[in-house]
Amino acid sequence: MKQSTGQQAAETDSARSVEMTSVDLTSIVSEHRRWLRTVLAARGVERDSLDEVLQEVAAAACRGAEQLNDRDRVGPWLYRIAVVQALQYRRRAGRRRRLVERYAGSGVARDEAVDHDPLAWLLAEETQQLVRQAIARLAPRDAELLLLKYTEDWSYRDLAERLGMSVSAVEARLHRARGRMRSALASLAPEVTGTVR
Repeated sequence: MKQSTGQQAAETDSARSVEMTSVDLTSIVSEHRRWLRTVLAARGVERDSLDEVLQEVAAAACRGAEQLNDRDRVGPWLYRIAVVQALQYRRRAGRRRRLVERYAGSGVARDEAVDHDPLAWLLAEETQQLVRQAIARLAPRDAELLLLKYTEDWSYRDLAERLGMSVSAVEARLHRARGRMRSALASLAPEVTGTVR
């Protein structure tokens, strides 16, 4: 059965819009790459796996492009995708780690793996190490909010737009996160001063 010229034109337009959507999404994910990496790192994705998980975020965004109804809300949409991908990564990493431990029979503790953090040797100053330890003690949501605020130098409005919440909610969450950070730093400070003496 032959298709009419109108049907062929509609299919061609549909194919072009799908092509443009994937091209647009690729450029959108590239545009948001830096802060998405920060969110992934705060959610427990290891540094050497960040690019891989970021590619999974881009692929998930392309697969779920029809769910994006409002192009002005692309930041919160990508944020949710990044959080889901980070959780999936951590599940896979946990299964992989348990398999290796079971196979090797060594029972390597998680704490020993953290001691070999490649960033630790780069951090020469004690205060930077203290801050990193305190951030590690925070809940992932607090850590990512503080990291986005201070490493990306975002305003409250930027945070609200990208994370899909109101400015007042960002202010409240940041206030609580800073308080928890102060508590974590205070609990770590005696350990650091005790080792210096």
